[in-house]
Amino acid sequence: MTIRPATVADAAVIAAIANHYVRDTLVTFTTDLRAPDSVATDIAARAPAYLVAEAEGRVKGFATYGVFRTGPGYAHTREHTIVLDPAARGRGLGRALMEALERTAREAGVHVLVGGVSGANPEGLAFHAVMGYREVGRMPQVGRKAGQWLDLVLVQKILPASGTVPPDTGGYTG
Repeated sequence: MTIRPATVADAAVIAAIANHYVRDTLVTFTTDLRAPDSVATDIAARAPAYLVAEAEGRVKGFATYGVFRTGPGYAHTREHTIVLDPAARGRGLGRALMEALERTAREAGVHVLVGGVSGANPEGLAFHAVMGYREVGRMPQVGRKAGQWLDLVLVQKILPASGTVPPDTGGYTG
C-alpha cells in the first residue's frame, strides 16, 4: 500500500469511486455525479491536501480537506472527506489515508479537522471514532435522498499544533 499526493491523472478513478457512493448509497446526500474534469480541478486547487491510497497498482481510495467555513476566524479549521473503493475496505487503507491527511493538515497549520457524516453511515461513524474523532453535533433530517430524511453527524478532531497558518481563507475578502 502506498499513500501519495493525488494527481490529475487520478481524477477518473477518484470520480468512479465517489460516484458509487452517490448512486448507490446514503453515505452522501448529493445526487450529482462527479465528472473527472471537476475532480481534476479539485485536485489542482487543493494540492497537497488531496491524497490517494494505492494497492495492487491501482488507486483504491482518496482523502482531502478544504474550507470548513469562510472568514479568517476559521483559517485553522478544515472539513475533510475520506472515501474508499468498497472492495478495499477493512485492509487498513482508510486508517493510513486518514493518518497521512492529518499529518498533511498539521504541517499546514490546521488545528481542527471536521467531518460531516451521514447518520445512515454507521461504518463511517465507527471509523471516525476509532480515529479519535468526537461526535460534536447531530442535525436531524437536514438531508434528503432516495425519499428519506437523513441526519448529518458532525465529528471533529483537534490536531496537535505545528506548522504555519493555512494559506486558503476560503475566498474571504472582507
